[in-house]
Amino acid sequence: MRRSTFAATAALALVVGVTTPAAAHGGARHDDPQAQVWVTTVDRAELLHQRAPVAFTKDASDLTTIVVDPNQRFQTMDGFGASITDSSAALLAAMPKATRDATMRKLFDPRAGIGVSFLRQPVGSSDFTAADEHYTFDDVAPGQTDLPLKRFSIAHDEEQVLPLLRQAKRLNPQLTVLATPWSPPAWMKTGDSLVGGRLKDDPKIYDAYARYLVKFVQAYAKAGVPVDYLTVQNEPQNRTPSEYPGTDMPVAQQIKVIEALGPMLKKASPRTQILGYDHNWETHPNDAANTPPGEDPGTDYPYQLLDSPAAKWVAGTAYHCYYGDPSAQTALHDAYPKKGIWFTECSGSHGATDTPEQIFRGTLTWHARTLTIGTTRNWAKSVVNWNIALREDGGPHLGGCDTCTGLVTVADDGTVRTDAEYYTIGHLSKFVKPGAVRIGSTSFGTTGWNGQIMDVAFRNPDGSTALVVHNENDDPRSFAVAVGDRTFEYTLPGGSLATFTWPASRALKPALHAVPMTHATANASLNPSDAALAIDGDASTRWSSGAAQAPGQYLQVDLGKVKTFRQVAIDSGDNLGDYARSWTLTASRDGRIWHTIGSGTGTGQLTTVDTRTTARYLRVNAAGEAGNWWSLADIRLYR
Repeated sequence: MRRSTFAATAALALVVGVTTPAAAHGGARHDDPQAQVWVTTVDRAELLHQRAPVAFTKDASDLTTIVVDPNQRFQTMDGFGASITDSSAALLAAMPKATRDATMRKLFDPRAGIGVSFLRQPVGSSDFTAADEHYTFDDVAPGQTDLPLKRFSIAHDEEQVLPLLRQAKRLNPQLTVLATPWSPPAWMKTGDSLVGGRLKDDPKIYDAYARYLVKFVQAYAKAGVPVDYLTVQNEPQNRTPSEYPGTDMPVAQQIKVIEALGPMLKKASPRTQILGYDHNWETHPNDAANTPPGEDPGTDYPYQLLDSPAAKWVAGTAYHCYYGDPSAQTALHDAYPKKGIWFTECSGSHGATDTPEQIFRGTLTWHARTLTIGTTRNWAKSVVNWNIALREDGGPHLGGCDTCTGLVTVADDGTVRTDAEYYTIGHLSKFVKPGAVRIGSTSFGTTGWNGQIMDVAFRNPDGSTALVVHNENDDPRSFAVAVGDRTFEYTLPGGSLATFTWPASRALKPALHAVPMTHATANASLNPSDAALAIDGDASTRWSSGAAQAPGQYLQVDLGKVKTFRQVAIDSGDNLGDYARSWTLTASRDGRIWHTIGSGTGTGQLTTVDTRTTARYLRVNAAGEAGNWWSLADIRLYR
């Protein structure tokens, strides 16, 4: 369908002839708003490369169209980044000062680098530890305890980790810090080991562990690195860590820890908020299989936590990427809309025989669709990868992952290379500032790969907009971006990732607001069971006729009650060619008496119909014949 406009007559019926947009509006003008463009390609030919700007015009487009709607607002963003693990710190600290400073600027400087704005810091040792043995901040000899925490010290981090964190905060004062322990001190655990086991089920131990975490937060603040968020256990369902610190913390124990910690933390460090869970989108089958006999495997762990009395102390939930998919975040948000969602860990990885080119391409495309766009479109307030720096062999590490990658890679000769995760984070962190709000945008791709265009959009505190777009397909794809009555067209190479930015502008301020479709239902002449996919607000799903187009095919929407609207968007999405070759749009108050409010000959993917209409029912009708199927990805109303 062509993106056309229609005006209603007194009889609510009007057919408008087609005009050539360029002829009608004269193409781009010198005063048209412009979008700046940065692109990263899978072959490294462009790495956050700034291209020539593109102008918005009043020309319509027949292409797949990303409609950016700043009037729709979702979550507020905290930031994007990774972790300065003990391993990353050792690599950075060993560099010559000039090399280290240049690397830190590439990472944290918002102008000279990508402006990393969120760090997740281990509380003690993780698998990425450069030391010869694992540690916490209160280690004692086997068989001993330290309930008063007299041995507590963060001296280990003062050697390398904290100086780098302070440098990072100087480079980016808006940096947010989340702290996460991989294990409590061994003396607090069954088995007296950092690797595996549980907290001893003893009120004195819960109290001691809560005080341990508070002392850590206080010590870091005194060292110049205030902690904004705190989780109480990394991956609490990982019951069999591979030779690195880990703790099986059933939800009942996490509740007890948080109930002890919450009041203490509120008094000692009011700025520090607690996040729960901190594990995968879905319980991994191996974790479920290793549940002790007779115990609940905790497949609904975050729900149990947010249903408990401990929820009063919890700001929200943290997620990892290693099993499941980001839609789990939306499901939890829908159940607990007042609680936030943070995405806090995902590492790139590779096979033993993968070439550097394969690793870069595979990591860029998977992270782009799953993390950069997938997590943020599913309510994540942060996107955080794992190590900020690793060697080419994935080290140093002590147990755990031996195929992980970092944002930057330190070669054997000491040179530093920026890799795929640097760019998948950088396309966000350089352009989406802390405090930005995700805004509405139609996206057609999926985290499971469907070869289409996907995107996410944000409004920054200064009013500027950042739109991140990924071409899932291996071939170049062309698309349009529309804001209000302005549009530009663009083509991205296969697999590439791009960020478009534009400043606040009266010309790019939509006059209309979306009409909620929350209680709407839909029916269709063909494939009626899929009709609801056309009104679910998700352009990656669609209703399709499943047959060649023919007169009499229709999709009907029941809004649930009579509503007034000024515009209808009929979007066939990114299923190229699946637009109705000829169509009519009719409306009814009662489902019996219908009025035509628009009709036309389709030539492209998106049609907008301008009409002042009050109705409960809408029906989009095919009025012509074509060999193509007819698809509707989204029907949207505006007032």
